Amino acid sequence: MAGIVFCEATELYNLLNQSTRYSRLTEPIYLYLVDVRTKSQYDESHVITAKRAKMDADGNYLLPQDVELECVKHCVVYDGHTKSSDVEGPAIQYAKLLEVISRQPIMVLNGGYEFFSACYPFFRTQKIFYMPQELDAFEPYPVEILPAKLYMGDFKQASDRQVQKDLKIKAYLNLCREKEIIIAEESVISILHIPSSEETSLLAHFPKICEFLDEQSAKGAVLVFSTLGISRCCTAVIAYLIYSQKITLKDAWALVQKCKATIRPHRDLVHYLSQWEETILHQKITNISDPYY
Repeated sequence: MAGIVFCEATELYNLLNQSTRYSRLTEPIYLYLVDVRTKSQYDESHVITAKRAKMDADGNYLLPQDVELECVKHCVVYDGHTKSSDVEGPAIQYAKLLEVISRQPIMVLNGGYEFFSACYPFFRTQKIFYMPQELDAFEPYPVEILPAKLYMGDFKQASDRQVQKDLKIKAYLNLCREKEIIIAEESVISILHIPSSEETSLLAHFPKICEFLDEQSAKGAVLVFSTLGISRCCTAVIAYLIYSQKITLKDAWALVQKCKATIRPHRDLVHYLSQWEETILHQKITNISDPYY
């Protein structure tokens, strides 16, 4: 058996917002999200793409028939409010049923639907069935690095007024080449633009970037973005985590990659991060010659 683990609301949010060319929610074995609350609670609202757990006439949970559970990469179960300190609850009961079949650990959402929906009310829905075209059209949100404080995304997401409103973005770090975004919210505090160019050494801007993110994240949510959201913005966020949390490049990289699986900083940017790690931690700890980087 693969076991049962708890996942935080941020982790489920980021799972829902993974993408390549299209949202990963279009992949049938990427995420199985199951709601074990009552039918009336589920019908009133649930997390997008969640399916309701079925029961037999005696009130026993049934294994899902519409998904190849042993092939699913991420399986997340939630009820109303089960917490990681609980030893039993509907979500844990159902997870025990699924773990017998799954090759991956079954994740139970810490805090359940009540906490998740309070954090991300825009991911509540009454929709039960999704056509493939609807999932193809799903627009992922920026991933969340630090809950309600630091987000990372691309130019398209930064320009989306609904994203600005839903995530309550107060400041932006723009790492695109000469691109301006349209700010819809009057409450936006500040924008720092570090232009992308061959002449720009991002390393020289790390102190300014970290100071900006420190100051603005104390006031509200900040979105760091670059054109595609996979290289320069990831580099800036990793540099900030090294600076603010005093962790190694290896640990900061792993944290960001867990939030966004497709990060791909250019090789010269990886060298900048190695130099930054040495500056902040007073020694080079991470071996960037490892193919992982």
